Amino acid sequence: MLLAAALLPIVSAAAEPGDAPAIAAMLRTMFDKPGVTLQVAPVVVSGAHAIADWSQGEAGGRALLRRRGAAWTVVLCAGDAIRSRAALVQAGVAPDDAGRLAHDLAAAERALSPDVLARFSRFDGIVTMGPSGEHPPAAHAAPAAR
Repeated sequence: MLLAAALLPIVSAAAEPGDAPAIAAMLRTMFDKPGVTLQVAPVVVSGAHAIADWSQGEAGGRALLRRRGAAWTVVLCAGDAIRSRAALVQAGVAPDDAGRLAHDLAAAERALSPDVLARFSRFDGIVTMGPSGEHPPAAHAAPAAR
């Protein structure tokens, strides 16, 4: 029960009322697997960007999203690499929004258990998503067998 309460969406004051649920629903549509639902929380929003922590089974990470009109798209997925203001600015987030996102994410994550935080940190590296938020194809696909 405590874990379920910890996974409820937490959203910064700069968010529109439906941002967190819309972001969570969009990510679940993209990444749910049969029998393994994607859990999304917390979600923090500032300006046209958001960070959503996610877990799926024992895997987890963080997604940086950008609002385009009324829709959200995934810019990149990472672990701890997008928790800082500097990393967010490097990823294209405006400095003021990057500072708010980093601050609000740290505050929201303080309420989570060490086990849940460790799951978000397991994502290795940074995966930049395609222009419409789609997962890019493998960079080095194995050659077809002859």
